[in-house]
Amino acid sequence: MFEAAEIGHKLSKSKFEKSEQGLRTSLIEMQHKIRLAGVPVIVVVAGDDRPGCDDLINRLNAWLDPRFLVTNAYAPPNEFDGLRPRFWRYWRELPPRGQIGIFAGAWSIRAMADRLKEKLSEADFLRQIGHTRRFEQALAADGAVVIKFWLHVPEKVLLERLEEAEKHPDREWRVQPEDWAMYEKFEQAQGIVETFIRQTSTATAPWHIVESSDWKYRDVKVSELLLEAVNRQLQLVEQDSANEEPDESSDEMAIHEDNLTILDRVDLSLELSRDDYEQKLEQQQARLSALAREAHQQGLSTVLAFEGWDAAGKGGTIRRLVASMNAHLYRVVSISKPSQDELAHHYLWRFWRSIPRPGHFQVFDRSWYGRVLVERVEGFASEPEWRRAYAEINNFEEQLHEHGIVLAKFWLHISKDEQLKRFEARKNTPYKRFKITDEDYRNREKWDQYEEAASEMVARTSTSYAPWHLVAANDKRWARVYVIKTVCDALEATL
Repeated sequence: MFEAAEIGHKLSKSKFEKSEQGLRTSLIEMQHKIRLAGVPVIVVVAGDDRPGCDDLINRLNAWLDPRFLVTNAYAPPNEFDGLRPRFWRYWRELPPRGQIGIFAGAWSIRAMADRLKEKLSEADFLRQIGHTRRFEQALAADGAVVIKFWLHVPEKVLLERLEEAEKHPDREWRVQPEDWAMYEKFEQAQGIVETFIRQTSTATAPWHIVESSDWKYRDVKVSELLLEAVNRQLQLVEQDSANEEPDESSDEMAIHEDNLTILDRVDLSLELSRDDYEQKLEQQQARLSALAREAHQQGLSTVLAFEGWDAAGKGGTIRRLVASMNAHLYRVVSISKPSQDELAHHYLWRFWRSIPRPGHFQVFDRSWYGRVLVERVEGFASEPEWRRAYAEINNFEEQLHEHGIVLAKFWLHISKDEQLKRFEARKNTPYKRFKITDEDYRNREKWDQYEEAASEMVARTSTSYAPWHLVAANDKRWARVYVIKTVCDALEATL
């Protein structure tokens, strides 16, 4: 794989100087174009020539407009980074649309370095490769340019550079222990790198192996490849814009001929008397209070996602859920229309940023499932966007599970008649009137479409590590006790 990067490519000083002005102009023009088109660009720079990676990144920072460029460099994960899933620190630093993010090594070099140090087993390494592919494919499918450069030098050249750097106090700091580990296990390292690159180089997120022995050739080649990749994406955006047609898929959503869905299996007759409710609620809240304290002591994080019909009782259930917990241990997030900053990123960005630290609860009143529910039905997401979201969500939840986070998802289900009854009750209760809007009544007209979307959501995203709990919520008392008991059962099974 690396033979082509050991040919001995060189660029004379005169040719470099001749190319430099044109490249700098083209790169600045490219930045202007991606800002207008709203295209995010993600550049990964890694390689066995790590000092060369630093030099290349410095060159790009000198040639590009720094106002629309962010460089992210990563040391090995510290204690703080290890508190959350591996990809958390990369998701939270993704560039918004119209900007460029340069990632030094990042998720790629980390997985390879951990495998070389045997911190990852072969199976775990392959699992990280899978997560990497899906991460990059999700970004590319969302319109990002994902381009990755592996800067390679022959083993002999690497040794010369390391020895030369250590001879000079002003350059010694550039050599890290990992650089010597790469040299000392060069052949083994190249095998790991080849496996990673081969399995993560895709049409939408390709790797480019660039010979790095001559810095002039390297910097010009990378700049040319970057321009080519971005201009290709800009052409696609322009073509899509010219061919864009109104999306009417939400109005033509298929409904099963017999009108039966997974939600029809929910027994809405389940109920509790007031006396039984008060007794069982107190028991389950006391149980949750003890389990929450134990989870905090053991550093066990919990993520709870609540979905369901308008007026299904999500807010009331969440209030009873957290009532017995220390307020320092939980955070309730009500998900509404995304902000401009959130719209400038992949839809999962805001949820990755909200992963709780160890020992804490994060409760989502509405969640990432908006992509396949309201955004699908109302046409805010195109059909390709919401269809690929199932796999993206499953991968997101799988990473939470692999990190040891307790994840529970609830769909609170009520009948259409019960919903109307609750709407009318809200209108007639002064302190609840703010909860009801004309949009709630309008959404009732699309009940069948929402039911179909929810049914498909459950079918495609209920997994062994993140199952859906369908909650009969016509009786609020029964629903509240069931949810709290389910959370307690999940905590007990993990603690």
